[in-house]
This record gives sequence, structure tokens and C-alpha cells, in this order.
Amino acid sequence: MKNLFSWQRIWPHLVAVIGFMILSIAYVSPVLQGKKLSAQDEIQAKGAAREVLDYHKKTGEWSSWTNGMFGGMPAYLVAADYTTSIPTKIGQAVNKLLPAPANYFLIGLVSAYILFIVLGAGGWLAAIGAVAFSFSCFNVINLEAGHISQVIAIMYAPGVLAGVILAFRKNWLVGAAVTALFLSLELYANHVQITYYLGIGVVILVIIESVSYIKKGLAKNLVLILGGLALAAVVAVGTHTTRLWNAYDYTKETIRGKSELTTGTKTAENPKADGLDKEYAFTYSYGAGELLTLVIPNAYGGTSVGPVSNTSETYKLLTGRGVDPTTALSQPWPLYWGDQPIMGGPNYIGAIVFFLFVLGLFIVKSPLKSWAAGVVALYVIWALGKTLAGINYLFFDYFPMFNKFRAMTMVISLAQLLMVLVGVLALSTIVQKKITAKEFQRPFLISAGITGGLMLLMALLPGIFFSFQSENDARFIGQMIEDKTFSQQIINTIVQDRESMLKADAIRSLIFIALAAGLVWFYVQDKLKPVLFYGVLMALVIFDLFGVDKRYLNNEDFVSSYVAQGNTTPSPADEQILRDTDPDYRVYDVAAQGGAFNSANASYFHKSIGGYHAAKLRRYQELFEHQVATDTPNIEILNMLNTKYFITQDQQGNRVAQPNPQAYGHAWFVKSYKVVPNADAEMAALKTAKLREEAVLDQRFAAKLDGLKLQADSTAKISLTTYKPNELVYESNSNVEGLAVFSEIYYNVRDEWKVTIDDKPADMLRANYVLRALRIPAGKHTIKFRFEPVSVSTGSKIDLVSSLLLVALIAGAIFVEAKGKKTA
Repeated sequence: MKNLFSWQRIWPHLVAVIGFMILSIAYVSPVLQGKKLSAQDEIQAKGAAREVLDYHKKTGEWSSWTNGMFGGMPAYLVAADYTTSIPTKIGQAVNKLLPAPANYFLIGLVSAYILFIVLGAGGWLAAIGAVAFSFSCFNVINLEAGHISQVIAIMYAPGVLAGVILAFRKNWLVGAAVTALFLSLELYANHVQITYYLGIGVVILVIIESVSYIKKGLAKNLVLILGGLALAAVVAVGTHTTRLWNAYDYTKETIRGKSELTTGTKTAENPKADGLDKEYAFTYSYGAGELLTLVIPNAYGGTSVGPVSNTSETYKLLTGRGVDPTTALSQPWPLYWGDQPIMGGPNYIGAIVFFLFVLGLFIVKSPLKSWAAGVVALYVIWALGKTLAGINYLFFDYFPMFNKFRAMTMVISLAQLLMVLVGVLALSTIVQKKITAKEFQRPFLISAGITGGLMLLMALLPGIFFSFQSENDARFIGQMIEDKTFSQQIINTIVQDRESMLKADAIRSLIFIALAAGLVWFYVQDKLKPVLFYGVLMALVIFDLFGVDKRYLNNEDFVSSYVAQGNTTPSPADEQILRDTDPDYRVYDVAAQGGAFNSANASYFHKSIGGYHAAKLRRYQELFEHQVATDTPNIEILNMLNTKYFITQDQQGNRVAQPNPQAYGHAWFVKSYKVVPNADAEMAALKTAKLREEAVLDQRFAAKLDGLKLQADSTAKISLTTYKPNELVYESNSNVEGLAVFSEIYYNVRDEWKVTIDDKPADMLRANYVLRALRIPAGKHTIKFRFEPVSVSTGSKIDLVSSLLLVALIAGAIFVEAKGKKTA
């Protein structure tokens, strides 16, 4: 044990980690002043989680349900703490090592460093590869946007690969332990889509390595390795049973699950459809030419909108027409000219990494190179989305779980990781003298010719390949400038500026490729000492990536802690609504920027019928699409959702609260009910039904209505007496048996809602497509709804057992390794 953790073995890696910390802080230096990154998605997340966090702060209990968004939804999708999951606690502790977002860079740097050390790259090359991966433009842009869980999942991905490769190449037990640890942290990130793509790459690697072992007659060794990795996967998944079980159950009820409607939806075209709508899923797809942004950042203009420089043709035209120079420089223009709706910036991997990747394809002989290159090709195909519809639509229709995800462009982040991996293998091949100077000459010239030649071609003749025009130019510019002649002139100059931006960045990338190629060439010719080679190469990689990264995430993006919290000060409209002492009513924020269904800002102060989440409950989404978001909105739907207030805008743009006296309240007895055969009939019936008096129920609940004959009772009433996010208590009083509808969202995958009448179990029904209903006997009764998902109660126990197994696996691997070192 002493030898295993000797200072001589540890100190080089400790120095590397300290260096990573310094570099991470240096990139986001305003955090040293207490400033924070202002990210829109994080601000939305605060609004979404407000009710749950306030309830936890008040009671110490985590509610599994919230009424803060979309009328009500499981709270573990927006805020939860998994107290029995040790990897969750480890992940939370790691996140606190440095101020955000420096902490996320540190995770990627250490994770990738471990991967490249496992590959035998040595400390310097491992550090260079770690920097190249962690500071790739994709990661930086997503941090700026606030896609934190996605970035964390990406940053832990190298550690998972390290464990699998270690199991096959060196030590099956240590590899299993490393895999279990990093996979559990990967799952802690809670971004299933990235984990899914990573998992497919890992499965392909395992298959390739297994075939190699079988060919070598090492079947017994293979059994140990596969057994260890299987144990690692089971333990890692087990530590997040609650989280994954919750997601599994919830997904079936969301827009990622199957719709019961067969008319007016995509399901009508494919009745067996399960998953996201195909058009929606492929909205974000790279055009083939956009792949050039991997090496030329401004090949497609950069961001969706941005300012032009004082040397641009657009600036010259504007100032020539008398526009103030300051205004001309600050005005945002449509620079991105691809087909994606919104573009935060390019997925620049770095010109140096691109050169080393191409070089690695020629000089690296390891099977890992073939695996990485093949998976890169697969990931790139997926990222192209509908651009390669013939291939990707097949994946969407037939490949397991593929249709559960949208924005497949994010898979390019993992392709970039593997490109860096091949680049590091190339450098290792050179440094470890696995190739002679003579053997190196031809692949070097070919690689330099391909990468440098491409940059030169783009710098000189980009117009041969690209038009630099967008279908949205006329609409965007036309909204800003009424003069059609002037508007067209602006479009023409923007097209010229886009071409100039590509040329400038092509020259920039050519310079970095030339510098890196020259450095490698002189090293191979023994003209440079290793220390100088490593130091200069690290500096070039940092300058290359930081130079582009800082265009999208720089010191100006950091604000005071107060400002970073977002709009946490209620407007006069919010203050007016908050005077209402009713504990459970809803607000429709019609004035929300981007629409009520794309904003959780209202949820920070109120219980909203809108919200911000990638996976809304499918029935709730369908209800709004068919009943509210139409030319003739059905006000009955808003009334039954107890929408007591609308937030609109006056002529001056101020937010105004408008009371809705027609809202039905918390619950009500109906005079009649209608049983319909299916979801289509239920949706159709809602358009004409007077929902304050009549309830519409699906045929599947008919048996529970047997013998119910509603009679008029003008004195019948039901009221909410106690409100908690996960528990609602009502008092009812009626002279006859009745059917009550509750203005609460129905969700009952595994009987999560425990319903009692006078402490005796009762059957919860679904009425009006999304609401809860209950058959209530005559007399005075206490009715209680409590949300108690079995996925939480049972899952937490499995989390704990699996966490203890994880600790045992890691401890066992350390013990066996230490004992082996001592014996040796």
C-alpha cells in the first residue's frame, strides 16, 4: 500500500491537478471577485424549482411533486436530493472544489487526464489532451447557455472510457472499479442523452476488444473482464436507481412516450409511433457544410446574431448612410446562415487537434484508433440529423431509445473527445519512437497537405462551395429596415462579411496547423528537446482554443451574484397576485418572453400553467395544443385549471395582472358525466362540454362509475383545507353521492398518488383529459391526496446498497493492487 501511494508516484499527477485548477480559474477569473455566470437555462431552473426548494427549506422534506409548473408535475424532474446515493454526494462535493464554472472545467481536465494516462501517453501528453478536450468550444458554449448537466456528463465521459480500456488492457479489477466510479458520476450528471450516446460507443469498444481476446484464445481472461465490467455497470446504475426509475416512469407519460390520440397528431400517420415527433426531434441538425466549423469556427458565421466589426462591409455601409458608429457596432445582425433555429456558436475542436487527428489516422496502429475513428464517423452521421435523413430516420424508427431524444447535434461533443484521443495516440506514437523519421515523412506530408490545403482552399475560394445566404435574411433584415432597397444592401454586405469571417478564420487555422506541424516535424528530426516540445505545444493548444472560446464565454458574461439570480424581484403585477391568500391557484403568463410554455419565470412567484422543461407531460401538452393554442381558445380549459390570473402587457410593455373570476376553484361537484370510448373522443368532447357542470371520462374508468347516479344537490361543496406540494387535504359535504373533479393534474403510473376518504383508500379517476376525479359518498368527509412514489421509497434503499457495493469494489481493487505491488 505504501508503494502504491508513494510520493514519487503521486507528485507528478498532483502537480498536473494543481495546474488544471489554475488554468480553470484563469479562464473564468471574475469568479475570484465573487461574480457568477449569468446563464438563461440556470435562471429558468431556479424558477422551476422554487416551490420545491422553499418547501425543503421550511420542512427539511423533499417533495416529490410540485405544482409550480404545467399545473403540476413530478418534482424530482426539477429538484431533488438523493441522500442514500454516495456518488451523488461525491459529485456534489466535487462541484464545490472550485467556483462555477471553473469546477466543470476541472472535472473534464482530470477525467481526460486519467484516460490519457491509462492509454500510456505520459503526464505531459495527457495534460495537453485534457486541455484540448475540456476547453473545446462546444463545452464552453454550453456552459455559457447554462446546459450544466449536459456539460458535466460530457466531462465525466473520458473517465468511463478510461475504466473500460484499463479493464481490457491492464487490470480487470481496477478497470471495473474505475468504470463503476466514473459511470456512477456520469449518471449523477443526469443527462441520459449524453450517457446513451456514450454507452453505444462503449458497447462497440467492448465488442471489438472481446473479439480480439477470443481470437487470441484468451476466453478465460475475457470472462473475468466482462464479468467485472458487468458488475461495474450494475453497481453504478444501482447507485442511481431512484433517479433512473423516476425518469423511466415519467418518460412514458411525456412527449417522449406514445400518444393515445390518433387524429390531429403525428400518431395519426404512424399509430405505433412511440417517442418524440420526428420533425421536432430533428429540428437541430447540422448541415454537411457546418462540419467545417470543427476546424474553422466562423465558417457559418458563429452565433445566430451578433455585432459586426469596424472593418466589415456592413459597418461601412451603415456609417456611410449616417448611422452613428457606436450604434453600427452594437447592433446585432444575423451572422449564422445555417438551418438550425438557434446557434450559440461553432463546435470548434481546434485546428491543432484536427491536424493531430488526421495525422493519427495514418500513423497510429492501435485497434483503439480504428474504434475511435469508426465511432467518430457514427456520431457525425447522427449529428447531421435530417441532412442524412435516409440513414438517421432509420435509426429513429428502429434503433432502441433513439427516438426519445432531440437535438442530436450534441453527440458531436463525444466525437470531439475521440478526435482528441486519436490525436493523443498520434503524439504518443511519435514521442515513444514507435515510428522512424523516415516512416513518418509520408503520412506527415499527407496530413499537413490535407488539413493545410483545406484551410488554404477555404481562405482563397470559399465562394465556390458556399453561398453564405440564409432563407431568413430577408425576413430578419426586413423587420429592422423598412426601406427595401437599403434592406437588400444590408443583406448583400452581411453575405460579404460572412465570407470574410470564414476566410479570416481559415487563415487563422492554417497558421496554427503550420505551427503545430512544424513543431512536430522538428521534434521527430531531433531538433527540439522534449520539454520545449511539450511546453510549446501546450501553449499553442491553449492559445488556439482560448482565442475562440473567449468569443463566446468571456469576462463580460460574469455578473454580480445578485444579478445572476435572474429576475427574483416581483413586478407590480406579481405583487398584486401574491396578495391573494389562496394557497393553490394558477397563473397564465401570456406576456412571458418566448411564450408561457418556454418560460419558468412565472413559476418563481406563482403556480403556473406554463413552464420550462424538455419533457412535458404528453396529455397536458396535447390539451393545450388542441384546446388553448388554437384560433378559438377554449376558456373552459383555463377555468378548470383554476387559472385565477392572467399576466399580460399594456401598451407601454408593462406586465399587468388580470383576475379571472370564472376560474372553477380547487374542486367541484359536477351535475353529470360522460363516458367516451378513447382519447380522441375525450378531446373532442372537451370542445363543447360545460366543464363546471359535466365531467368527461375515458371508458377505462367506467367500471369504477358503476351504480353512480348523480342527483341535484345545490348545497354540495368541497374545499381545500391543507396545502402542501405533495399532500392536499379537502373537506366535502353533500346530501347525495357525487362525482368531484379536482383542479390537479392526473399522474398515476404506479399508483403514486395515495388517495383516501376518511383514511380509507379510494380510487382516483381521470377526468377532462388531465384532471383528477373522485367518487365521494354522501355526508361530510375528509379527502387526502398524498404523492408517495414507490420509485423513491424503494429506490432509495437500492441506492444505498449499491453505493456500499461501489465502495467495496473500489476498496477491494485498491487492496488487491497494493498487495500485488508489495509482493512484486
